Amino acid sequence: MHRSTLLTVRGAAAATATGALLALGTLPASAHVTVHADTTTTGEWSALTFRVPNESDEAATKKLVVTLPQDTPLASVSVRPVPGWTAKVTDKKLPKPYEQDGLKLTEAPRTITWTADSKEAAIQPGEYEEFAISGGPLPKPGTMVIPAKQTYSDGEVVAWDEEPTKGGEEPEHPAPTVEVTKAGAEQPADEASASTGQQGATADSSDTTARVLAGAALLVALVGAGFAGVAARRRG
Repeated sequence: MHRSTLLTVRGAAAATATGALLALGTLPASAHVTVHADTTTTGEWSALTFRVPNESDEAATKKLVVTLPQDTPLASVSVRPVPGWTAKVTDKKLPKPYEQDGLKLTEAPRTITWTADSKEAAIQPGEYEEFAISGGPLPKPGTMVIPAKQTYSDGEVVAWDEEPTKGGEEPEHPAPTVEVTKAGAEQPADEASASTGQQGATADSSDTTARVLAGAALLVALVGAGFAGVAARRRG
């Protein structure tokens, strides 16, 4: 193999390897706090699961606060235990009485706060946790916005409280939402859950695909570099 050809092979292999490493380093690592509902039918009780990924490279997530709506409140909520975390539900008086199907409320759950009991229990970089409540009855059909605040161990607080714009563009920090459907609507529970967490699922799928492709590119680059090395030794 001529020296110029050998240098070309080495250069191509190095470029491919560098590109693969850059691809691995620039894969989409961010994800939003999302909520998944096992049912979305008005008047029903639903399990609402908040998925909380840690977006920091160094700090851990030590607290999550979700704020329930007051214009379309839930009469009652219960919390699913999470090992290593303490949950607290805080009620608050409503701005005005709320009525739905004979139910009259003047006070309702307002916030749910989950706090890590220790540094070890906090959500570490590269990890995620799920926090679930059972609440109901679900309000009248429409979009139920449930803002969330994520607190990191370094003091940073990320507010997931922005609603989608009229143009349909996703904001930088979208609030978790549930689309409540009318009774009798033909929408299976798993389909309803998928609709509320579609963006998170799509992001997970895209991230996995990108990592597989980048890994394959890196493998090809390493094989190419190996062949170049063998060729160089034979020439020598």
